[in-house]
Amino acid sequence: MDRFRQPITLFLLVFLLLLLRFKAALVVGQQQQQQRVILFSERLSLIRLRSSLGLRAKEWPIKADPCLGWKGIQCVNGSVVGINISGFRRTRIGSQNPQFAVDSLSNLTHLAAFNASFFLLPGSIPDWFGQNLGNLKVLDLDSCGIQGSIPLSLGNLTRLTTLVLAHNGLRGNVPPTLGQLGSLSILDLSHNLLTGSIPDSFTSLRNLSFFDISSNFVSGPIPPGIGLLSNLRTLNFSNNSLDSAIPPQLGDLRGLVDLDLGFNALMSTLPPDLSGLKSLKTMVVGNNRLSGPLPDGLFPTLTQLQVVILSHNNFSGAIPDALFSMPALQLVDVSDNNFMGTLPNITVNANATPPVFNLSDNKYYGELTSALQRFGLIDLSGNYFEGKVPDTIRGKSSLGHNCLQNATDQRTQDDCASFYASKGLIFDNFGRPSTNTPPPSGQGPKKSHKRTILLAAILGGVGLLLLLVMLLLLIICVRRKGGMRQRGNGVGPIPPTVAGPASSPGASLNFSSLGVAFTYQQLLQATDNFSDANLIKNGHSGDLFQGLLEGAIPVVIKRINLNSVKPDSYLVELDFFSKASHLRLVPLLGHCLEQENEKYLVYKYMPNGDLSSSLYRKVNTDDSLQSLDWITRLKIAIGAAEGLCYLHHECSPPFVHRDVQASSILLDDKFEVRLGSLSEVCIQGGETQPGVITRLLRLPQTSEQGPSGSQTSTCAYDVYCFGKVLLELITGKLGISASNDASVKEYIDQIFPYITIQDKELVTKIVDPTLIYDEDLLEEVWAMAIVARSCLHPKPSRRPLMTHILKALESPLKVVREENTGSARLRTTSSRGSWNTYIFGSWRQSMEAGAVPTSSATAQVEGLGSLKRSGTSGSQGSGQIVGVGERSSSQRQQSREIFPEPTDIHDIERQGEN
Repeated sequence: MDRFRQPITLFLLVFLLLLLRFKAALVVGQQQQQQRVILFSERLSLIRLRSSLGLRAKEWPIKADPCLGWKGIQCVNGSVVGINISGFRRTRIGSQNPQFAVDSLSNLTHLAAFNASFFLLPGSIPDWFGQNLGNLKVLDLDSCGIQGSIPLSLGNLTRLTTLVLAHNGLRGNVPPTLGQLGSLSILDLSHNLLTGSIPDSFTSLRNLSFFDISSNFVSGPIPPGIGLLSNLRTLNFSNNSLDSAIPPQLGDLRGLVDLDLGFNALMSTLPPDLSGLKSLKTMVVGNNRLSGPLPDGLFPTLTQLQVVILSHNNFSGAIPDALFSMPALQLVDVSDNNFMGTLPNITVNANATPPVFNLSDNKYYGELTSALQRFGLIDLSGNYFEGKVPDTIRGKSSLGHNCLQNATDQRTQDDCASFYASKGLIFDNFGRPSTNTPPPSGQGPKKSHKRTILLAAILGGVGLLLLLVMLLLLIICVRRKGGMRQRGNGVGPIPPTVAGPASSPGASLNFSSLGVAFTYQQLLQATDNFSDANLIKNGHSGDLFQGLLEGAIPVVIKRINLNSVKPDSYLVELDFFSKASHLRLVPLLGHCLEQENEKYLVYKYMPNGDLSSSLYRKVNTDDSLQSLDWITRLKIAIGAAEGLCYLHHECSPPFVHRDVQASSILLDDKFEVRLGSLSEVCIQGGETQPGVITRLLRLPQTSEQGPSGSQTSTCAYDVYCFGKVLLELITGKLGISASNDASVKEYIDQIFPYITIQDKELVTKIVDPTLIYDEDLLEEVWAMAIVARSCLHPKPSRRPLMTHILKALESPLKVVREENTGSARLRTTSSRGSWNTYIFGSWRQSMEAGAVPTSSATAQVEGLGSLKRSGTSGSQGSGQIVGVGERSSSQRQQSREIFPEPTDIHDIERQGEN
């Protein structure tokens, strides 16, 4: 029996194993079956989504089961619950007309996650997102090229835990309905064009741990209720226009790790209540309007703090020693404030290799040392510290522009003394005896008096000699200038003997040659009695009205009130039109001078308005916006350059526009440029290059001062303004060209490091996020950015001529592509007389070769936008150069001979004016 029992037992064991394997296979089969898209409607919806988005068969093969064979598809119990197309590429046909075409998602009622980040979806978010996708928990549309506004209906998605809409072109106010998303943990609206204020309803987002609305145009106060969001770990409101005090309630966020409020307009003092931020590691409040002393009790409790950036504010008083006593502290930047007194007790590791810092721009690289001695470099520059510099920090701290005794690049004695006197304190006079102390022994009054007389005699003689030499040079210069004509090729309708700006422009005007003399009644009828409905805008030289003359001819009529502008301002403009005529100037159709206190000029109507209103246009009844494509933008830049070339180089003497900005660039029905705003045009005031006498004597400027101290009556000023227009076309940031205030200059300074001939990809960090591009167009954008930077050189004498700028824009690829010696068509000469040398050669004379920003700096500037792909290719001038590959590193090194780059963009700020 035992002999038969053993085989039977073995058979039973084998049978049992087979039975278990069969059961396991059955379970796997059931699970796989559950993963299949059972509902025909859901499979059909996915196929439609595949077609509308132009997804490739490589990711979504048509014959495969979507739940098993399609990338990024997640199914549960036969229903689609997750779609992830992040970074997917469209088919060739699908990329020709990309749209936000995701209507089929509305049929996927169980969808819990939709991630389309870095997948191009030009268009606006459909309103039905918040109505048909009620189960959605994750919505990630980062860097999709989305336009329009954020739908209010998104507030209905109460199950959302993650909402990411960053790096797009979203406009309008932040919808308060988002405050209904009580489950939200991550909210990222950064790097858009959002306006308005932060809604108070956001204080209800009690589960929020990550909140980023940086790099927008949000204004108003920070809601105090933000302090109720106890789960917050990251709070980033930087690069906006927030203009109130920092609410003390932020100190209640005990779990907050990263706080960034930099680059706003925040006022008042730093609240001592922030001492409650026990977990804080990064505090950035730089580039605001904060003032007053730092609270004594603020820093001792912030034991986790690693990075403190307080730069570019108005903080005053002494720096608390506790700031440098925190055990985890790695980086301190308190530059450009009003701190004073002696330097705090700072210990630096003498054996540590200092990392490379540029703390003035909140950029830092390298590895930091440890413990209290972990400081490789501290930025204390731009304050009023006095006393001696401790040897422990010498050479490892930025100390310039202070009042220190044993340091270089310090403020003047008068500056330091007056500052301390304004505080009721006595300046230590750099450790030297004050002027009121008695002279040292051995030097009596008589000896001192003799030395004074001798020194005065020597200085007087030298001064008299210099005066005689300068007077002689001045006489020679005036005589030569009297026999020479100003620069210009003499081509154009303006005779050589044009009356200067000081002459009476109406004395010799032939009004019959200046179009039709309209009657006042005609203009009243054309504009419906100048009704507000026909008002286009209130210009600085007059109000502009749209009208229809008899015969339904559309016109623009400028009404000039002589009580609010210069009485002869309209005559100056008419005088200009009597002497100048060009395709790129807005056509003057006529005038009406009947009224005593009001005069009227009539221009041809431009259907596309001006650049400031056409860069983004309404395309649908839902007020969605569409931006101009790159080809049109380049066409506009070339057209404006042609108009300025006519004024600067085809008129003799040259004319200066003096009001070059986006609102002065008018666009007809085909987006051809017509320069408007011609009421400020004048003859160039003297030579473009400053004379020897002017440079020696530093003669005072006699005309209105423009940016960087340049005279607005010079062609170089037009070039500077045109550079700002180019930046506006590139970045899509409206208003750059319309203002000369400090905020615009600061904005330009921020983006300059991203315009470099050595690295094309850097420019993608600042380009309009609504733009679409291919590789060739990216090089054209890069080239225009380089041209814009050259136009914005702080020294007028170093800016290129408009003729060279026009050539660069007409053949943009020649600016950035390496010379091809094998083809005459591709050759880019590097001779001193070539146009590209004129544009870029001067950089070498005032700047050193090149720094490039890295990731830590990118966060500050990425709000300027990121470039997307365009459906069109080629543009004016770009067809002349084809087949040129990317440059190698050795070629890029050689190209510096033609395109030298600055090491530090702040070198530009320090350049003086001739």
